Amino acid sequence: MAFIGDCSSSSSSVTRQWAHDVFLSFRGKDTRNNFTAHLFAALDQKGINTYIDNALERGENISPALLKAIEESKISVIVLSQNYASSSWCLDELATILECKETKGQIVLPVFYKVDPSEVRYQKNSFGEAFVKHEERFKDDQMKVQRWKTALTQVANLCGCDLGTRNEHDFIQEIIEHVNSILVKETCFQVSKYPVGIESRVQDVMLLLDLKKKDSTCMVGIIGIGGIGKTTLAKAIYNSIASQFKGRCFLENVRETSKQKGLNHVQNELLSNILGGSSQMVGIVDQGVTLIEKRLQLKRILLVLDDVDELVQLEKLAGKPDWFGLGSRIIVTTRNKHLLCAYDGVVSIYPMKGLGHYEALRLFSWHAFKSDKPNDGYVNVTKDAIRYCGGLPLALTVLGSALRGRDDILHCRKNWTSTEEFLTMISKKYLE
Repeated sequence: MAFIGDCSSSSSSVTRQWAHDVFLSFRGKDTRNNFTAHLFAALDQKGINTYIDNALERGENISPALLKAIEESKISVIVLSQNYASSSWCLDELATILECKETKGQIVLPVFYKVDPSEVRYQKNSFGEAFVKHEERFKDDQMKVQRWKTALTQVANLCGCDLGTRNEHDFIQEIIEHVNSILVKETCFQVSKYPVGIESRVQDVMLLLDLKKKDSTCMVGIIGIGGIGKTTLAKAIYNSIASQFKGRCFLENVRETSKQKGLNHVQNELLSNILGGSSQMVGIVDQGVTLIEKRLQLKRILLVLDDVDELVQLEKLAGKPDWFGLGSRIIVTTRNKHLLCAYDGVVSIYPMKGLGHYEALRLFSWHAFKSDKPNDGYVNVTKDAIRYCGGLPLALTVLGSALRGRDDILHCRKNWTSTEEFLTMISKKYLE
């Protein structure tokens, strides 16, 4: 697909909740019953929640319902056709969309349908003719006209899709693929069903990341034993800050993936997530090192390397801070503190600790009893389970889930000489 201009997106699109995936803006007389109809059908078939305004009669101002739909859409797709600028309604809609881009982090994708981007950018040909009429009609409100002109110039400078000489079917499929890739990229991770104790730990790591400092690259290592919640914490942090970076990538299970598929596969994932396009750029690992350094050294990125267990993984994926643009942040989760100490750069260490007694009580209870405290009659076994699990969120989650609704299991503990023996039996069945 032909992408033109600046592909950056703005503030908080990752963490915000949106009512619609896509808002379609178009000139009804030009494309309602042809191109836009086919585009909407393709989006709908893909399961992409798309808002389309099918009202045939419009007033002078955007209706509150339409304004609300624009504000609550993650992506606005603007079909710029020959007569788009002749509609004051469309121009008001466009200006509102661009304001939402700045204030709400909306992503804007212009589609140039049988018009050249330069016609839109400089208001030439049909766009220029439309503004001659607007200037006459709104001669007492030239600020409105200038607002529209500025909006057209801005949208033409965004990363957009140009039909050119291709057939419309292929063009629509490429737009769908692009929209879908944005939605996948912007989708938050599911962190935890019951995120007990996560928020305070997120704030601790945020202090180490120091996002206000944009003149250097920072790496934070989250260390701790297996099951203590390192990956869960990294996902929560990623959800909170990803929208502040032009490029972002969360590489989960680096240890397993590099062993099963090779480190070059992980390098391909990193590059394709941040740059887009083919995921088969890297043939051998040393080639990947060069590509990562050269392609990303000017980009401010967020990179999470989850479950790193060897120094070579760190060296081949994020070898030096200057591989990435100023202001980049790298988060590494690992059980091995020593590999972070051997890294060729400054690393802030965040040691993960187990949950405190009351946090563990709440987490276990939510999983075992669907409440933040144990049911009557199960207080003692809950206390023993918390002590047995040692504050490990994974153990508390799995053991609590195993006991949910299982009165038969809970009652059978009377046949054991001690609760500890009972929990050992349960853990062997569900934790190992």
